[in-house]
Amino acid sequence: MADRLEVLEATFRRIATTRMRGVPVLHAGLSVQAVGFVREPVAVGSKSASVALPMLMGVLVTPWFMNVLRLPVTPVADAAAAGLLPVGATAVRRYGAHPLDFLGAHEPSIGAFEQASLFSPMFGFADQPAAVATAREVLRLLRQPTTAEACA
Repeated sequence: MADRLEVLEATFRRIATTRMRGVPVLHAGLSVQAVGFVREPVAVGSKSASVALPMLMGVLVTPWFMNVLRLPVTPVADAAAAGLLPVGATAVRRYGAHPLDFLGAHEPSIGAFEQASLFSPMFGFADQPAAVATAREVLRLLRQPTTAEACA
């Protein structure tokens, strides 16, 4: 998992210095950081026979956005085969009591993934520790069991 997150961070650091270079929404006091990623099995497949595709879920902080990411443990090129949204497609996914609007995405170095926007631009954050603290609090709230889950 550590290698996968290193590639994720390196990819977005490269984007910051290439595609995003000079774009006025960049917060110079922030850097790219993967926060709180854990392995979460997600059921995918047909209604009659589903399989668990191991996913990582956490928050990616960058100088231009903070997003919740669903990232397969191993890179996949074909989003549909992996049970992920195709690039540009959207869907609501629930984490506990919280519905999030996810968008299908793909980067050559990391493959298919999904992202849900939390903040963009990032000028509301004083510094990296403030952004990371917010990411950790978001994850704490998303990972709280619902009342029905707690009683099961």
